[in-house]
Amino acid sequence: MRYAKTVLLTGGTELLVRNAVASDARALRDIMQRTHSETDYLLSYPDEQSVDDEQEARSLAETERSDNEVELVAVLGGRIVGSIGITAVGSRRKVVHRARFGISVLKDCWGLGIGRALMEACIDCARRAGYAQLELEVVADNERAVSLYRRAGFEEYGRNPRGYRSASSGYQELVHMRLEL
Repeated sequence: MRYAKTVLLTGGTELLVRNAVASDARALRDIMQRTHSETDYLLSYPDEQSVDDEQEARSLAETERSDNEVELVAVLGGRIVGSIGITAVGSRRKVVHRARFGISVLKDCWGLGIGRALMEACIDCARRAGYAQLELEVVADNERAVSLYRRAGFEEYGRNPRGYRSASSGYQELVHMRLEL
């Protein structure tokens, strides 16, 4: 699925949200390393990254050809500062209407509206792909993210009190949220 949109951020700065392409592999891996070391709320630790640049490039090329999955990047001042990806929950007919996503933005770019722009792009792509529901899990203490998702229209549908275990914080509660499209 193709996507490209220029968004005006607070303060008048332009942000480009576009498909990630194979040539972005190295930058995306670097962003993943950095974002995953800047916050404890993302799913993995930096040392758990298991793909190399070549594998990432192949994965991005495959995703770019997909009709129902997408990986988008946020480009600010010529550099990638965030990403968001949509993946199908499954291919079986009973769950084919559902998608999940993951988002990350470099910490020095928080508060600029990049997360909101990526969310809006993600929701647009999910609708275009024909999904009826977009889902996510978020650590309950991650108030910034929970607020972003609520503003985008996501509603809580459950909690898992020990759904996440951080090396620094121990068990944490996960909030399950969904958006009907």
